[in-house]
Amino acid sequence: MPEAEILPTRRPSNRDEAWRYADILALERLGVTALDDWKEVAIADGETRRHCMVVGSDAPELHRIRLTLGEGSRAELFVTNKGDDYTRVEVEVTLGKGAHFEFGGVTIGGGGVTREFVTKTVHAEPNATSNQTVRSVHWDTATGNFLGEIKVARDAQKTDAAQDFKGLLLEAGASANAVPQLEIFADDVKCAHGATVGQLDEAARYYMAARGLSPQQAQRLLVQAFIGDAFVELEDEKERGRLLDAALEKLEGNI
Repeated sequence: MPEAEILPTRRPSNRDEAWRYADILALERLGVTALDDWKEVAIADGETRRHCMVVGSDAPELHRIRLTLGEGSRAELFVTNKGDDYTRVEVEVTLGKGAHFEFGGVTIGGGGVTREFVTKTVHAEPNATSNQTVRSVHWDTATGNFLGEIKVARDAQKTDAAQDFKGLLLEAGASANAVPQLEIFADDVKCAHGATVGQLDEAARYYMAARGLSPQQAQRLLVQAFIGDAFVELEDEKERGRLLDAALEKLEGNI
């Protein structure tokens, strides 16, 4: 743990990459004590643990989670981030031998709000795997961010790590940012990342309209298909439905 946390600033001399796109004014409202509030979770050898979250309200939120995975363990984290104020979910993961980390996240909403995921995944031992899938849907002047750092230690041979980010902008004023960072010291690894940002498929919307769907219905179906990728690995159908419904509720009456 750091000796003392300080609030990030925009000053060039005090720019932490992990806070590059953060809402600094919202962080000031949260206060420096929020930066010390980490949820520490240790997962025993061979154990599997899953956690699903819907985060966001009309006030700033900062969720910080540290996971330590034992040998052969598996951690799954799935999140819908739909705050009406700055909402950040930050995850630090350290993987033991043969462990797996699965992350699926959606940021969605409008207004002038920033919603973000920040992950740091440390492959500390051999044969561990990780997969992160993030989808971002925004309108008005909202911003969706994903900053994902992967570190592979020198002895962490046979690492297999992947990140996939896709942003969908429903209006011209919205934005999405993806910042993948790789630091690899082992030589027998697979590390991949991809990032794309675009708009709704107009041909698909026209096809749906020609078959009697309203513009709102067509948009909802297309967005549902887009964000569903983030929760493909979530086997619990009830929880998957809860996360999807929470995301799609943001569309109702907003765009």
